[in-house]
Formats: sequence, structure tokens, C-alpha cells
Amino acid sequence: MKLYEFQGKELFREAGIPVPHGRLITKEEELRLVEFPAVLKAQVLVGGRGKAGGIKICKTPEEGREAFKSLLGASIKGEKICALLAEETADIKREFYLSITIPSGSKSFLLMGSATGGVEIEQVAQSAPEALFSLLIDPIVGVMDYQVRYVAKRFACEVEEARKVLTGLYRALREYDATLVEINPLAETPKGLLALDAKVVLDDKARWRRSELFERLAEQQAAIGGQAVNISTDTITYVPLDGTVGLISDGAGTGMLTLDLISDAGAKAACFCEMGGLTSPEVMYSALERTLNNKNVKAIIVVLIGGFNRMDEMAEGIVRYQKEKGLPVPIVVRMCGTMEEEGKRIMREANLKTYDDLYEAVREVVALTGRNS
Repeated sequence: MKLYEFQGKELFREAGIPVPHGRLITKEEELRLVEFPAVLKAQVLVGGRGKAGGIKICKTPEEGREAFKSLLGASIKGEKICALLAEETADIKREFYLSITIPSGSKSFLLMGSATGGVEIEQVAQSAPEALFSLLIDPIVGVMDYQVRYVAKRFACEVEEARKVLTGLYRALREYDATLVEINPLAETPKGLLALDAKVVLDDKARWRRSELFERLAEQQAAIGGQAVNISTDTITYVPLDGTVGLISDGAGTGMLTLDLISDAGAKAACFCEMGGLTSPEVMYSALERTLNNKNVKAIIVVLIGGFNRMDEMAEGIVRYQKEKGLPVPIVVRMCGTMEEEGKRIMREANLKTYDDLYEAVREVVALTGRNS
């Protein structure tokens, strides 16, 4: 489950990570509660918000109202902006990057950092790989003192400042069952380190253990545009957008990448349907049903990476839907991983094509939306 920035910052605050004071804004009259100067930030799940003009620094209430009018209701990569986060401005001296994630198949957590923050970490990896560093965190012992000191040295900051943020980030990962916690940028200010952004992805397989948390977050997302649909013991997160491509994925990260690729190819998604972990034929069937209820969908792309999820079961769900209800629009399926060959065989016997290359699949679905207009 991918969280909005304001949700991630709520969890960061609870974990002891310093974040700016702010409030969620959905109505213009709520700007009266905002103290200016302030930063207004579009709340969207897609990446690239800053480059798309989704962050506005406003010195006066008048500038705030203008920014509100220009942002609310606009779209970034096909996702409609339904809420803004209004925050106090920060006196930024330097910006860093810090994240903890759980690599696939690893028994350790991966800490990544860079003294160059505020830009996409992929850009840093290409332009200045020497600025990146990584450490493995043993989940049994947690963050070690030497790791805190190493981060402080790389950032040239106070050890206790680094400790507060690093231990808070680790606490957020563990206590909320996250698969990714990321701060970009982590700013150095006269008051200390401050998390200016928050990217958090929760593990859907942990929903049973964190049911109250997941329900609260899903209700917040539903209130500002995202719609969480419960199906048996699994959860489909459905986000309506304003394009023509229906996107279904079995993971937030893959889905976000595919959204970006669709945008790069000159199209927009009509919706993003994330099935989460440990899916089943029934969940795949329901995801198709939910996606096809969107009348703007001209073609569907299904992006599947089999880890825990079995490709034969995903194929069974797609084929059963085709037999029982039919597929009124073209469907492009990219699958790889567990039981991949069996899944492809099931699809082939139903005269449904599969793709190995994600980029090729995206190009095909974008072309199909044009031909199906």
C-alpha cells in the first residue's frame, strides 16, 4: 500500500522523525488556518511531482489562494490532485537522501543514503555514484552505533541528529510493516535535520497484523480520491485517474514505474489498480471487474512479477473473466516469475498474448488505446 506524503509524515512523526508543521487542505477557506509564508504540495501517489509544478512556495495568503486554484483539480501524470499539504517553509542549508528497504530474498534490511538529496536517486546513481552509500541492517540487532556514526560522517552532521532520524526511520519500517521508508530530501536546517518529504510503502501481507492502521489509511485515501476495495482477505487499492489506459499491477513499485512509462509514451492511465501481496485468481478477477467498470478505459495493461504471487493463478483469473464476462477492450499482460511458463501456457490456450518486456508491453497498450478510440 503506497501512502500519500501527509500519511507518511504522520507515521514519521509518530516514529520520532522531525517533520515540518503542516495541515491537509481540500477547501479554499481552509487556507485561513495556514500561516504564510508556506509551501503548498500536491498530494499524489505518482512520482515527479516537483518537476510537474506540483509544489508551490507562497509568501502571502494571496499567493496561497492562486496556488490552490492552480493545483487543486489539476493532474500530474494522469492523477487528479484532490488535496494539498500546506507546510511551514524551512531554512535549508543542505539536502540529503536516506531510505531503508527490504531487498527481495535478503535476510537484512538495506539502508541507502546520499549527501546529494532533493533529486531522483536514480539520477544520483548515474551522475555521481560516489555520493551514494549503503549499509546492511541486521533485523535482529537493529541499527548499530557505528552505522549511525558512519551516516553522520557522510552527511557531516551531528551524531545525535543522525541517530534521531536513522533510528526513527528504522522504527517506522518495523512498527508499521513497511517495505520502503524514504526521505528525499532530508534537509539540514538551523534547527536540525528535517524530513521535507516522505515516501512510505506498507506490506499488504501484514494487513491482518495492522488492520486498524490499514483501515485508517485506506479511509484517508478514499476521502481524497483513492478508493480501497476490500475483497475477502486481500485488498485492492483502486485509484481513479483521467486517462484511457487501465493499469493493474501486483505491487506498488511496479505500478508506479508503469504509470511513468505510460506517461513517457504519451498516454495517461484511466486508473491504477494495485492487488498487493499474496493474490489469487479471485483477486485478479475482481481487479479486472473493477477496472472495466471505469468507462474511460480503452485498453488494459496487467503487470505481474511473480514472487509470492503465482503466474498460473493470475492467468486463471484473467481467463475465467474472459470466459464468463468477456473482455470488451484489448488487454496486454506482462508476466514473469513464479510459475511463469504455466501461466503463459494458460494464456496462450485462451488466445491471449503475454509479454516479457515491460517497455514493449507499455508501447503496445498505448498504441491500442489510440486504435480503440
